[in-house]
Amino acid sequence: MTKINRKLALDYHQYPQPGKTEIVPTKPYRSPEDLSLAYSPGVAYPCEEIKKNPDASYLYTGRGNLVAVISNGTAVLGLGNIGPVASKPVMEGKALLFKVFAGLDCFDIEVDENDPIKFVDHVRAISCSFGGINLEDIKAPECFEIERRLKEQCDIPVMHDDQHGTAVVSAAALINSLRIQNKNFDSVRLVVNGAGAAAVACTRLYMSLGVRKENIVMCDSKGVISTRRDNLSDIKREFATDLPYETLAEALVGADVFLGLSVANVLTPDMIRSMAPRPVVFALANPDPEIDYESAMASRRDLVFATGRSDYPNQINNVLGFPYIFRAALDCRATEINEAMKLAAAHAIAALARQPVPDSLRRAYHDHSLAYGAGYVLPKPFDKRLLTEVAPSIVKAACDSGVARQPILDLHQYALHLSTLIQSNDAYITDLLRNLGAA
Repeated sequence: MTKINRKLALDYHQYPQPGKTEIVPTKPYRSPEDLSLAYSPGVAYPCEEIKKNPDASYLYTGRGNLVAVISNGTAVLGLGNIGPVASKPVMEGKALLFKVFAGLDCFDIEVDENDPIKFVDHVRAISCSFGGINLEDIKAPECFEIERRLKEQCDIPVMHDDQHGTAVVSAAALINSLRIQNKNFDSVRLVVNGAGAAAVACTRLYMSLGVRKENIVMCDSKGVISTRRDNLSDIKREFATDLPYETLAEALVGADVFLGLSVANVLTPDMIRSMAPRPVVFALANPDPEIDYESAMASRRDLVFATGRSDYPNQINNVLGFPYIFRAALDCRATEINEAMKLAAAHAIAALARQPVPDSLRRAYHDHSLAYGAGYVLPKPFDKRLLTEVAPSIVKAACDSGVARQPILDLHQYALHLSTLIQSNDAYITDLLRNLGAA
């Protein structure tokens, strides 16, 4: 893989034309008749139908395949509060991933508003244009209130991916990691370092999988979030522990799972060695993890280790989740993305990793050893089966939980339909194999 540098990245974003996405017509436009149907006078007829029944917008416009990727730029990657305009390359990138992996169209929308109530008002006012809303890179704690209010006020799926995308994919990794380590959710001790949006969402989803609240210790920059501390926020109070720990090092002694969503280099080999036999360590700080891969793997042989980086095994990457969550939510016209849908996504992603890895993927990643195990707890992003395996599982959960306004009963036929959307994946794999000299 080519090492990414500033010039290479800037050239990629600028040439042959600036940006990463464009809008293309879906209807004929080469004759006077085409133009008359597309605009005046033909366009009046679908307008009249939608006025009579707003749901007809899903029949006569692209709304049902359209996601808004929205940010105010207050928590962008590891760059922090860089503002809405500077966040636009990230939002364009998210739109590209939606299109490539799930065939969804996107508009990136950057909102110059930090006040959460005003931000909600802006987003709610334009929500009727879209089939779903993906909130992105909004700082905590405002992100919790923004998502809650938008879910209450909008009749389309709303998801803050930094929270729930991370939760779904890391939960999938944890399902397989505990399976490999022969441990159960209801008995493991979990230590979480970080108390931001992603950490909170992950912890809540792990509890839905069976982790017991009394077995959870969450830490922030001041140490263990304890009931003995004063002036805790409502979110931190939710996870405050009565256990007698004060520091991360103390909490990790005998722990089964470490989840890091914090800062680089706060975890040491000695801390990992102090954990229980067959531990699981997710060091997900971006771009540099809480402990580097080499140091972690050298600390003990019975470790399952994952990061957010693509240059090491077991990358926990949100792209394994959000395209398929929104694909499913829009296809069954779900009113929301609920807990059942997130859990279904996590289980489906985990199950795919346990299936045999196609030879094409092994060649593409230049790794013929890829197989389910301690070094492979999640599928690779370019596994085209993600769409056809994960999205139907989410649709089923939406239908079973009663939030699908347009239930899909024949999931096999639905999966066959989805397979027509992943030709771009096939093309990518072919190009990659050719570049590697393996085609």
